[in-house]
Amino acid sequence: MNKRKRTANVFVFVFLSLLAVLFVSPIIIVFINSFKTKFNIISAPFSFPNSETFAGADNYANGINYSGIIPAFFRSLFITVLAVIVLVVCTSMAAWYITRVKSKFTKLMYYLFVFSMIVPFQMVMFSMTFTVTSLKLNNLIGIIFVYLGFGAGLSVFMMSGFVKSIPHEIEEAAMIDGCSPLQTFFMIVFPILKPTAITVSILNAMWIWNDYLLPYLILGTSNKTMPVAIQLAMQGAYGAVDWGGFMAMLVIAIIPIIIFYIACQKYIIKGVVAGAVKG
Repeated sequence: MNKRKRTANVFVFVFLSLLAVLFVSPIIIVFINSFKTKFNIISAPFSFPNSETFAGADNYANGINYSGIIPAFFRSLFITVLAVIVLVVCTSMAAWYITRVKSKFTKLMYYLFVFSMIVPFQMVMFSMTFTVTSLKLNNLIGIIFVYLGFGAGLSVFMMSGFVKSIPHEIEEAAMIDGCSPLQTFFMIVFPILKPTAITVSILNAMWIWNDYLLPYLILGTSNKTMPVAIQLAMQGAYGAVDWGGFMAMLVIAIIPIIIFYIACQKYIIKGVVAGAVKG
């Protein structure tokens, strides 16, 4: 039995290792090609750079000079940080209210949040663009509320599952001690929600930071975010693409979200499992 278990463990380890290589290989290929000349990237994309194909830091310098990556980086950072904060605070409060207040209205709201998770963005993007433009939300502040609308479904669903596992007696004790509902939430409930809140933050930060279509539709090219700036700047005349600069800018765009993910990864599975216990 022990031998069979060891064999199964080896098989699982090999399978997961191959799966990890499969997922990481595109990032490695992009990183390798960011140090190669443009024509060598096209002719031999999977080879390592050598003395003839090595471009040094030229691709990074060209990408930074021609893509407007620096202002785009700070725009993306501004949108991502504020949108994630608004999402976490608003959806956690909504989940708490929906879970604790039992009524037909809260039940309807919960199902509407869940339903919004399965609606494809492409189905609503044209009407959404018209509505956002009409409400003058096509700016750096307005897009934060658009992300709140699109990200609320999954966030409320995960938060609601975790709130159900919090003993109601803790909140009742806070109320007896004189806490208002807001004080009870921010001083008692929200700290307990930390694992799920961090998980929701990671998932939404990765989505918002890497999103191309929504900022392009709402902000256009006047307030370019990282993905939009990279895509537009690396295209030359007649469809020519500076692949070296393109790869270098992709590496720069990937680094912040990888650092953020590594710093918070231990909370992901814990938060997802906790949010699914009674969801």
